[in-house]
Amino acid sequence: MGIFTIFKRITFCLLFCALPAALYGQTGLLSGTIMDTQKLSLPGATLKLMPGNIYTISDVRGKFEFLNVPLGTYKLIVTYMGYQELEREITISQSTAQNLALVMQEGGLNMKELVIMGDRLKGQAKALNQQRNNENISNIISSDQVGRFPDANIGDALKRVPGITMQNDQGEARNIIVRGLAPELNAVTLNGDRIPSAEGDNRRVQMDLIPSDMIATIEVNKTLTPDMDADAIGGSVNLVTRAAPNGQRLSATLSGGLNPIRGKALYTGGIVYANRFAKNTIGMVLSGSYNNNTYGSDNVEATWTEDDYGNVYINSNDVRKYDVQRIRRSISGSFDFKLGEKSTITANAMYNWRDDRENRYRLRTDNIEPLYSEDHAIIGYEGRVSRQTKGGIDSERNKNTRLEDQRVQNYALRGDHILNAKLDLDWSVSYSIASEDRPGERYITFRKSGNKLNFNNDSAAPSFTAYELDPMSIGLNELSENHDYTDETELGAKLNIRFPFTVIAQQKGRVRVGARLRVKTKDRNNVFYAYEPVNSDALGNLGDTPTVDWTGNNFQTGGGIIPGLFTSKEYLGSLNLNNSSDFESEAIPSEYLGVNYQANENISAGYLRWDQDLTSKLTMIVGARVEHTSIDYTGNVVEDEENLTGQRSIQNSYLNILPSLNFKYNISQNTIIRVAATTALARPNYYALAPYINILPGDLEIRAGNPDLKATYSWNFDLMVENYFESVGILSGGVFYKNLKNFIYTYRNQQYNKASFAADFPTAENPIQEGEKWNFYQSRNGNNVNVMGFEIALQRQLDFLPGFMKNFGIYANYTFTKSFADGVFNEDGDERTDVSLPGTAPHMFNASLSWENKRFSSRLSANYTAAYLDAIGGNKFDDIYYDKQFFLDANVAYRFTKNLRFFAEANNLTNQPLRYYQSVSARTVQAEYYRPRYNFGIKFDLTN
Repeated sequence: MGIFTIFKRITFCLLFCALPAALYGQTGLLSGTIMDTQKLSLPGATLKLMPGNIYTISDVRGKFEFLNVPLGTYKLIVTYMGYQELEREITISQSTAQNLALVMQEGGLNMKELVIMGDRLKGQAKALNQQRNNENISNIISSDQVGRFPDANIGDALKRVPGITMQNDQGEARNIIVRGLAPELNAVTLNGDRIPSAEGDNRRVQMDLIPSDMIATIEVNKTLTPDMDADAIGGSVNLVTRAAPNGQRLSATLSGGLNPIRGKALYTGGIVYANRFAKNTIGMVLSGSYNNNTYGSDNVEATWTEDDYGNVYINSNDVRKYDVQRIRRSISGSFDFKLGEKSTITANAMYNWRDDRENRYRLRTDNIEPLYSEDHAIIGYEGRVSRQTKGGIDSERNKNTRLEDQRVQNYALRGDHILNAKLDLDWSVSYSIASEDRPGERYITFRKSGNKLNFNNDSAAPSFTAYELDPMSIGLNELSENHDYTDETELGAKLNIRFPFTVIAQQKGRVRVGARLRVKTKDRNNVFYAYEPVNSDALGNLGDTPTVDWTGNNFQTGGGIIPGLFTSKEYLGSLNLNNSSDFESEAIPSEYLGVNYQANENISAGYLRWDQDLTSKLTMIVGARVEHTSIDYTGNVVEDEENLTGQRSIQNSYLNILPSLNFKYNISQNTIIRVAATTALARPNYYALAPYINILPGDLEIRAGNPDLKATYSWNFDLMVENYFESVGILSGGVFYKNLKNFIYTYRNQQYNKASFAADFPTAENPIQEGEKWNFYQSRNGNNVNVMGFEIALQRQLDFLPGFMKNFGIYANYTFTKSFADGVFNEDGDERTDVSLPGTAPHMFNASLSWENKRFSSRLSANYTAAYLDAIGGNKFDDIYYDKQFFLDANVAYRFTKNLRFFAEANNLTNQPLRYYQSVSARTVQAEYYRPRYNFGIKFDLTN
């Protein structure tokens, strides 16, 4: 490809320019590993050779290397926040390549007094040492820190990070928003490899799919360097799995708890075993995790409209009761093989599997029409009422529920090689696959029209009740079964080369060049069948079926709501729909043809990165990345709701050049200023690009893909000041600004007419008659978005206080974000001037107060996010907002012995609902409640 030709020429020129310096003088190399007294690696350690400005930083595995060191004798000085400084005399000889194993003693300095750290501070020290020594703006969370919060999955752990908020699904954090930018504008990687999405129409990675105890470190990169994948405008979240330690380790966790909303239990178990063999040349770490959580949610939903007289009312309303079981399993393994002193091969594998079983009982009131007085005031309502049971077939896997089987797998092989004292390289190949399978999903709906309705007049928890609604009067409306399947794969390969290169005498400089290939596929293949009973008398009304009656008084939404009577899930699952003597079946193409598509996307990239120390305190990173994207998408053309009139395919390619510049200035060892000007991009969602047309005359609705969508391109500017405390803590503050070109939003036109369709789709048969107004939906590019904000953070042990007060610690951060969007048009074709970027939460705040001694630890944690625009409507009245949320969590732990700890956790003590509203806060669109969750257990940890 052309990009590789460019990359090879750049690499050749750099190597040619560096050759004279590489040949001049005799030099050697030094490498090794930094660990603590438990033989656990210490990432982010600073190592210096004195005299001279020769230094390096240990990586996430605790490994380090010095290249191109002049021969001689040096004093090696190792510093690590929270640990005692280490010194050792080292002789660099050309004839030998030293590989050191350095052990550091814990004990930070506070007022010249040695302070021995507890477990929480050890984890915090690891994270902050990495964060301090990173060249870009980042936040680091270690597994020890995650364990101190009551967070079951990666998403819940991430919401503690400055500038991050999470959108929830069934009470668990799922979609990540970084600095107000939607999930599609962020990247999630596993050990640097992209994680594909298990969902059918987007690129979002389900953060609730991966258990938090399977990860060693979470890196949140808020600015990019040229060697990172560029599709991360908001930020890149890298999940680093456990690496083989420097000795034997065995740990296990066993816990149980209660979900009061359904009175059901939850169970969790995990185990980690690691060791080294064959004279430490082979390392291994194996881990497994299991979580079984049975719970549910209580939900109300509504859509609002305005009549010709200025009355605002609800035209559709749902009351929903969910029963959910989530079983999450994860296994992973990492193996490293030392091929001598200069080469290591590492193999990683992770398999995540989540079964999500759900039953939903939905009372829907729609087609609501107001009844008016003579002066046009609303005095009542009438409408249609339906009762729907959602479940699945009666099988060992489905168990009469809707089963959502999500799996994410990642397999990677990496090599790290020191070729000589002046050149090293690393390479990797990886394969990932994510899939979502929903077999045997069933719905049964009974409906009755023309009902007089009573509204409860509660806008926060709206509900309608139909008068005199007997089960025998509610007739069968729909009986269906569907099978949905989506998978996404990614094959990746990387090659990185690094060598010394400086233009300033006595200052460190190094060049990195590399190439990257990503081959991606995505396929969605759904099918949907409707069934009619041959004998309508046997299954004609709700009263003809076995039912369940949800009339308790503990429905969480309030408003006096009770869901009522529904067909039982057991009856729905037991129906033999394939028996032609009992049921007639018919495929319903309008339910699946329009959403099925195939996508192929190939990304090739090359980069140049130059790190140069300008002075002993000022470091610069300058470089650029070039990414070439080629796409091949196929979508269906569906007319009259059920006729597949053909397929549309589109091929496209584009090239992005992404320069970046980062500066890091060390005012002192513990005070750092960072400045960055970087670029990034975000590719459109797969389904948004698929060239489909889905025409639904029954709903007067057209949905269409847009293969002409452009990738969003962003310029990002950041300034961050950080001050680190030797007693393990940080105070930081910074500002950021982003300018997004061609941002993507969902265009909705509720005045779509015959002329509009003819202009947009000149070759398609026009379904719209003169005078008709349809709803039209399509993803489109806006012009520009400006996002700006600031963030501040504080982590501090209050060890300067007297007595037991010194055992307190605080963790707090606040982020403010503001955005302005240009190029968004309403249904009349006029540009809107009152729109922000969806997902931009103006205020985000985290705080926790902890207390810890040698045996006991406790923490109270709060998380707040202000309301923000979630979806742009055809006009301001139709805009949808994600409401503010405030979570309060608590956890305690007690260490019985050196190896055994008891813990207890409580989540969502505020019973915070997931809530959306339309235009103004009083108009509830969705309010879903989960109640708190309680968990307690034991943890065993044996490290030699």
